[in-house]
Amino acid sequence: MLSVRGLTIRYGSDVALENVDLDVRRNEVFGIIGPAGSGKTSFLRTLNRMDEENSAMSVEGTILFNGRDIHQIRNVYNLRQRIGVVFPLPVGLPMTIYDNVALSPRLRGVKKKSKLDEIVERCLQRAALWDEVKDRLTALGSLLSGGQQQRLTIARALSQEPELLLLDEFSIAVDPVTTMRIEDVLRDLKDEMTIVMVTNLVQQARRLADRTAFFLNGDLVEVGETEELFTGEVKDQRTRDYVEGRFG
Repeated sequence: MLSVRGLTIRYGSDVALENVDLDVRRNEVFGIIGPAGSGKTSFLRTLNRMDEENSAMSVEGTILFNGRDIHQIRNVYNLRQRIGVVFPLPVGLPMTIYDNVALSPRLRGVKKKSKLDEIVERCLQRAALWDEVKDRLTALGSLLSGGQQQRLTIARALSQEPELLLLDEFSIAVDPVTTMRIEDVLRDLKDEMTIVMVTNLVQQARRLADRTAFFLNGDLVEVGETEELFTGEVKDQRTRDYVEGRFG
């Protein structure tokens, strides 16, 4: 689904990521691990051209999404509909729970209330939030707890019907119980879409990711089957040291 070649990211004269080559397969959870400052979030931002919102950020190289260079896609909003993003801190839009989820379908032209109702319920179900909010859909989404807001953010991303879902530290602001619930959701979603997940929690990558890339100081150190990175032979001793907690 995703093919990255020669990707280099700079902020002014500072190199955040240099000459990265990797592929992401369809319907896999692809994990990205590494300490803070290793270039993980910068990498994620390039995948749906969020770098264009930051004038200090420059990108070189090629990113192919379903075989097509993302920078050749004229309608960036269409690209971002196909590539959803969930950020580290939950951001409930200043509208009702229902409207948070219905926003994207409405922008696509869905107007029939029965269809919108169906989409909202389905997305909230898939985000493991429906049972908690089904009787208060007209309440403000921003009044939900942190964990509920993060699941609302996931439901909102799912309402775009993305082919690729980008997750940037989705569990950083939620409690362990909610984290496990979201992880269960992600396992189910893999049947329907591809997921690229940035996480500082190496055990979370081990639980969820089919394959994992290790970034360090702006370099892609290695990428491989997740369980192999944790239990098998690794190409670089720094990978073993990181996943075993010797630094980071």
